[in-house]
Amino acid sequence: MTAASHDKTAAKRFAALVSGYRPLPNVPDEFIGPDGVPREHWVKFFHALSELGGDEIDRRFATADRNIRDTGVSYRAYGDTSERAWPLSHLPLLIESDEWRAIAAGVTQRARLLEAVVGDIYGPADLVRNGDLPAAAVTGCTDYLPQLEGLRPPGDNFLFLYAADIGRGPDGNWWVIGDRTQAPSGAGYALANRIVQSRAFPALYRDMNVNRLAPFFQAFRDGLIGAAAHADPRICLLTPGPYNETYFEQAYLARYLGFLLVEGGDLTMRDNEINVRTIAGLKRADVIWRRIDSDYADPLELNARSRLGVPGLVDALRAGGVVMANALGAGVLEAPVMMSFMPRLCRRVLGEDLLMSNVATWWCGQPRERERVLAQPEGMAIAGAFGNSVLGRPANQAVVGASLTAEEKQKLVSEIERRGIDFVGQEVVNLSTTPVWEDGKLVPRPFVLRIYAARTRDGWTVMPGGFCRISGRPDARAVSMGEGVRSADVWVLSQGPVQHVTLLPTDETVRIRRVMGHLPSRAADNLFWLGRYLERAEATLRLIRCLAGRLIDTDTLGNTRSAIERIVRLFVAWGTVPAKASSEVMQLAATGLHSNKEFGSALALVRDAHRAASFIRERLSTDTWRLIEQLRSELDRDEDASLTEAEAHERANAALQTMAAIAGLAQENMIRGAGWHFLRMGRRIERAINTCRFARHFGHPEAPVEELDILLDLIDSTITYRSRYMMGIALGPVRDMAVLDPFNPRSVAFQVEKLNGHISQLPVLAEDGMLEAPRRIALQIGADVATTVADKLDINRILTFENALLSLAEAIAARYFLQGPHVARADTASGLA
Repeated sequence: MTAASHDKTAAKRFAALVSGYRPLPNVPDEFIGPDGVPREHWVKFFHALSELGGDEIDRRFATADRNIRDTGVSYRAYGDTSERAWPLSHLPLLIESDEWRAIAAGVTQRARLLEAVVGDIYGPADLVRNGDLPAAAVTGCTDYLPQLEGLRPPGDNFLFLYAADIGRGPDGNWWVIGDRTQAPSGAGYALANRIVQSRAFPALYRDMNVNRLAPFFQAFRDGLIGAAAHADPRICLLTPGPYNETYFEQAYLARYLGFLLVEGGDLTMRDNEINVRTIAGLKRADVIWRRIDSDYADPLELNARSRLGVPGLVDALRAGGVVMANALGAGVLEAPVMMSFMPRLCRRVLGEDLLMSNVATWWCGQPRERERVLAQPEGMAIAGAFGNSVLGRPANQAVVGASLTAEEKQKLVSEIERRGIDFVGQEVVNLSTTPVWEDGKLVPRPFVLRIYAARTRDGWTVMPGGFCRISGRPDARAVSMGEGVRSADVWVLSQGPVQHVTLLPTDETVRIRRVMGHLPSRAADNLFWLGRYLERAEATLRLIRCLAGRLIDTDTLGNTRSAIERIVRLFVAWGTVPAKASSEVMQLAATGLHSNKEFGSALALVRDAHRAASFIRERLSTDTWRLIEQLRSELDRDEDASLTEAEAHERANAALQTMAAIAGLAQENMIRGAGWHFLRMGRRIERAINTCRFARHFGHPEAPVEELDILLDLIDSTITYRSRYMMGIALGPVRDMAVLDPFNPRSVAFQVEKLNGHISQLPVLAEDGMLEAPRRIALQIGADVATTVADKLDINRILTFENALLSLAEAIAARYFLQGPHVARADTASGLA
């Protein structure tokens, strides 16, 4: 193909791609400028995109969607009981460099302004005293915390991360729609969007000279490190927990930045310091980046109903025992009422006009402003001045006067006249639009852009990008992550090639470490139970596979009816099937595999494992999380559907193979830190207990050959047994192989030996030479198993081992899962923590 024909082909593809795009009437558009001409940077982007061809574009979009699924990027809308896959828009939002500089300058100025205002609110209160900020506008806000008056954070730094929601106004300029100072969310999703999009279109991403996000996060992390009072500080990200709408983001950022993800229960106040409960005792927390609302942070001084905070946290802040980012009480700045005073405050505090105006706002707590709102309510959006509900709508949601019925309008006017302090009127903002890909074509959709500014040692820095939310409706005036809303990557374009930057340190003076930081007790607890739940599910699946296998091959060992009945009795005892179970064996197998009702079904146990894994998501690799998701998906099927013996065997076998992959990842890829030891301990202790139960159930004194063969099958030892013993299957050798053989990786002896090795690597609280309870019990079990003679091994002896293992599990929980109020502080903790 000649260059000329190639150019013609590219031009045709470009024309076909953009020909049907029409901006919404009287609404600013990012692709088509106000003069009706496409913007140059968008033209360059679409030219490059069109050169890929329609099939290749679809393939790249599918790659992005698959990457979202594989990496588990997810969120919850308010009220959701389960996570949703992240709705990534396939096209980025493009912002050219000159326009970006103006946005960054406006956001930086606003961060400086809000920092000064919140410092004055909780400090000298000069703005209130001088009449620049009405007292009622402050004290009426539920996020204003009078308990914190006079509390000055180190360096007077109240804000460490600020976010502004902005949109392009009808004049073509960007306006601030809302301020986020409480605990701004979305930065992690912006990072996830970038990683997915840059992998789907690597050449396009490079050729467009997109600014990297890593330097921003590096600067933010360095700012938190610099705020700490100690060198090499421990920085914690305080999360509300795994049921929060943005928990994925919190875990994602903790892993990316190397912070410790903690919940309120992981922290305790001692001696005016905040400490993390770890398996090595209490360890000081130097900086807390909170993602919980201020009033939930301390149930002693703030909201007594809170189960998310840390009792005594405010006292620790007063004593300077910890740095809080953002400072408690900073959420007062988010109230819509504050926006009505920002132009005046900027001139008063900074001596400047706002570089980026916010949406015009009139607080109805002032007579003149109230009359202006009442004179034309149909031309305004009416919002709660303090985030309160308007006309029964959800909190923080404005109502557009023009959309109200006559009855609703009259009711609203009456409420404003009665108590105007609770309302603000705002100019109705028609959000600008950006191109999105729908059904194979480009269409305009409204969007809101959240821009982040981080405090650094050298001042404020702005993320070159942001969190973009795109509405699924063409007439949206406000956008939040809910039904029909998508998120887009934000590409801030540079005029030249962009230097590659990562968060990996390059300073040769960085102190070498070979273990991770101290493991929080909650994380150890969940890793331990993740291992136990996976092993329980594996035991159940092995039983189901064994059952189906016996039904498929009934001629191998003669009559298997009694053996099958014994398997079913074990299913009932384990809660795998109901007590009044169906007499249809294959229906029992389907129930055991897929039941939503029975707590001991394979599906229920895998869901338990998934829940435990979700609590420690930041500690699991992407591959591990993907396999756990895959395992849950494999088992989440209709339990009432009829199964053949072969289908049940195949499904159980497929799930066991996925479990083997999870175990293999942990064995081959997971760092041998304390977390790995707890995960393996959970599996080892559960496997030992299950093997004891298998040995008692199928290795009883009257056990026929069929049941002994089942026991060998359950411990994967059939081939080994046959190669070792030529005389056939006998009770004594089978029991020995299941319980006492230290060379069998499925035996009780093998598990106990490994458990002793794991426990010996864990930290001790006191260097006094005394064995702690878990180590003492494990050594005792090991000695008892090792000194038991095979011909003396009976059911009672096996039951003794089983009970001792249960006692060991309780001792591990009591020693390491330090969640109670009486937590020991280590003298000099040693061991792998």
